[in-house]
Amino acid sequence: MPCDLSRPSLLAAALLALTAAPALAERITSRDDFVRTVDQRRLTTLGVALVVTPDGRIGGSAFGSDVTGDWTWDKGWFCRTLAWGSRSWPRNCQLVERTGDGLRFTSDKGAGDTATLRIR
Repeated sequence: MPCDLSRPSLLAAALLALTAAPALAERITSRDDFVRTVDQRRLTTLGVALVVTPDGRIGGSAFGSDVTGDWTWDKGWFCRTLAWGSRSWPRNCQLVERTGDGLRFTSDKGAGDTATLRIR
């Protein structure tokens, strides 16, 4: 997907994967470890606050509009769909790494855009 600097692209970057992350990162390879990390917590970055529930749902808000989606864990990858306003993103499987107080998501099984969301 081409990258532009419009507001929806900023959201896409934040939801797919966004800021430069610290050098040290620990890959999360199991669904159980991922759920332990995100359960009862919010994932945040500038203008974005998300909740990823153990039952496979994603909810929250971004820049004042609702975000919805679903997720599964597939052979070491976090696979999700998302919708925000009139935009939607198809299933994308992502590398997930713990980076201090955050999670770094890298789209396209680790080959795409990255974003780091703080765990609150």
